[in-house]
Amino acid sequence: MAAVRRTLRVTGFVQGVGFRPFVYRLAARHLLGGWVLNDTRGVTICVEGASPAVDAFGTDLHAQLPGLARIDSCELLAEEPLRSWSSHFTIRQSRSDGGHGGLVTPDSFVCQDCVDELQNPEDRRHGYPLINCTNCGPRYSIIRGVPYDRPLTTMADFVMCPDCRKEYDSPADRRFHAQPNACWRCGPQVRLLRPDGSRAGGDAPVRAAVRMLREGRVLAVKALGGYQLMADPFNSAAVAELRARKERSAKPLALLAADSAVVARYAHVDGAESRLLESPARPIVLLRARRDTPLDPGVAPGSPTLGFMLPTTPLQHLLLAGTAGVLVATSGNAPDEPMARTEEEALAALPGLADAFLVHDRVIHTRVDDSIARVVPTPQGPAAVLLRRARGFVPDPLPTPFPIPPVLAVGAELKNTVCLGAGNSLHVGQHIGDLKTPGNQRFFTDTIAHLRQIFHVSPRYVAHDLHPDFHSTRYARSCPDMEQVPVQHHHAHMASCMADNGLDRPVIGVIFDGTGYGSDGTIWGGEFLIGDYRGFERAGHLGRFRLPGGDRAVREPARVAIALLTQHFGQDTKDLPIDLVRSRDPFEVDVLMKMTQRGLNAPVTSSMGRLFDAFSALLGVCEEVGYEGQAAIELENLIAWDPTPAPPWPLQLDDEEGRLVLNHRPWLEALVSGLSDPRRSTADLSRAFHESIVHAVVETCRRLSRTHRLSDVVLSGGVFLNQHLLVRTEQELTTAGLRVHTHRRVPTNDGGVSVGQAMVAAARAVAANEQS
Repeated sequence: MAAVRRTLRVTGFVQGVGFRPFVYRLAARHLLGGWVLNDTRGVTICVEGASPAVDAFGTDLHAQLPGLARIDSCELLAEEPLRSWSSHFTIRQSRSDGGHGGLVTPDSFVCQDCVDELQNPEDRRHGYPLINCTNCGPRYSIIRGVPYDRPLTTMADFVMCPDCRKEYDSPADRRFHAQPNACWRCGPQVRLLRPDGSRAGGDAPVRAAVRMLREGRVLAVKALGGYQLMADPFNSAAVAELRARKERSAKPLALLAADSAVVARYAHVDGAESRLLESPARPIVLLRARRDTPLDPGVAPGSPTLGFMLPTTPLQHLLLAGTAGVLVATSGNAPDEPMARTEEEALAALPGLADAFLVHDRVIHTRVDDSIARVVPTPQGPAAVLLRRARGFVPDPLPTPFPIPPVLAVGAELKNTVCLGAGNSLHVGQHIGDLKTPGNQRFFTDTIAHLRQIFHVSPRYVAHDLHPDFHSTRYARSCPDMEQVPVQHHHAHMASCMADNGLDRPVIGVIFDGTGYGSDGTIWGGEFLIGDYRGFERAGHLGRFRLPGGDRAVREPARVAIALLTQHFGQDTKDLPIDLVRSRDPFEVDVLMKMTQRGLNAPVTSSMGRLFDAFSALLGVCEEVGYEGQAAIELENLIAWDPTPAPPWPLQLDDEEGRLVLNHRPWLEALVSGLSDPRRSTADLSRAFHESIVHAVVETCRRLSRTHRLSDVVLSGGVFLNQHLLVRTEQELTTAGLRVHTHRRVPTNDGGVSVGQAMVAAARAVAANEQS
């Protein structure tokens, strides 16, 4: 019988997912000899034996993968005929060869087999709060370097006991080569601490923590990627105390539930949403709240939406089992600071926020916050959409539509992420947050260093925003070994959505967000762009208006509303039948009107986000915000989860130096008229406003499509977090015969900007090299 030795290189999620043990068992089943090892590019496999058996091995390699594994490529490195062979197969020591291409697996939820052991009084790991196996547990958060082996993780300091070592060395065991393998005897331990660092809870820290939660206390609990603040969501005093301590007056709090059946008691959950909740990433999923829920109203004040996630750690399972099966679980961080990662950080940053700390001594090397997602109805069916990309998704790479040179993109100033790209992959880092505090700035720098280390990429280009005062821009300018590539903010948004959809052709980009530094030095935010990765033309935009007080107008939408009224109605603004104007101090109204008319500390903008804010204030929904996007979110909440169309207000498209400009005067006039009509509810007027924006987008895109002979439209920017606007716009553009592309794997808000920056910089570099 003919025999062969075949050597393969496999890339994808093939480290830290039980892939080598799987290959070992598969080779044994087919009576093959050879070896398998991890390296910095992925996994190398050499098998030898009868040719039919080697072929069958290759088929099963793809068809019978472990649950967390994914093969992206399988390259044949060598093949030679054999006259004889051995059936001895080994797992060789990992090799670090200085190359790049290997992937690091995201952190995974605790699997059902481990949960069963956790709950089994007869199992030696019964109640062990850090139980894991080859199929589950920490990955990215504990990795210090690659290849993924215990010495390069934060488990290196824990020496396995004989029982754990036996499991680790046994090919038939579920924990064969499980790098974080541990137990009560040899692994990390959990402790309950008071705010001063002293021990509490005696020998039963988890039981004591459960008792404190039942008593209405707030606990800081160490999760996979950092600390979470937990409280009883049925206890009004506990929820109010958590909000007060975290200085979070209105923004909804995330909830942790034991399983999907528990979630369904408090929120509507369909099949697609259940699958997203139960997916390996275990994101926070935004769901439609049930009416008359027993949850305290302070969990999500006035919101028709609840954010639920399922447990990712055994410790969370134990806490849920001891309580009512639902807990508040919000990020454990001081205001505007990164989530606490170490025990020292938690005790230093959270003593005023938490009554006690449930900690353990498995070190988190890289902090990773919870991801946020939802299911959106599309013309093609329900689609899972990421709103914040972090735990469970990072550092899963995104494919590029063409090979790119090594590039680093440092993202936006708000909702920052960074992106490292090379070859055919973009490695997007986890959500960092706003780069206005030293803590987040250190987190930003550490994330870049970690990505460069584990992916062995030395970037030649660094892409950054045009804004000269952003921390990310200053960082880019401090990189003398890289060529700087400035990228306009909204061009980056457009490129981000293109990359998310694998596009590499000219498109119409509808980019709606809060604020972004424009190419002309003004504040953009309601843009219609024509272009591709290499460049763009500003083909249209929202009509300009002023922001009295600059940044203060962002926090106080009433200022923007008065500026819009002043722009269109002048001195008659004071006599309009609008409560916003009538209820305010006449002197304050007069000052804001003069600031607008004279342009005093009132920069010009075309921001669609600020227009939403203004209409929210005009309708009396939200005049002052407690968190970013609150005014627009509460305006949408009036009609949330109901995409019923409504007649739009009149549309006026002006021509301004060859650009289409959306004139908002007809919308202001319609709103003033509607506020005077007792038959029109606030919800009716909110729906009319939303439909007017949809109608304006469709008509503008139709005209641009005819003029530029383009049929692809990408929708991006934080305003498209508004599900009603997104769904209705996609529906109407599709009906108009245009191909619509929206975000799925990359957030539509500024969390996706780094992806677009990387692609723009790469495309310009490729074009420059082709010309030279």
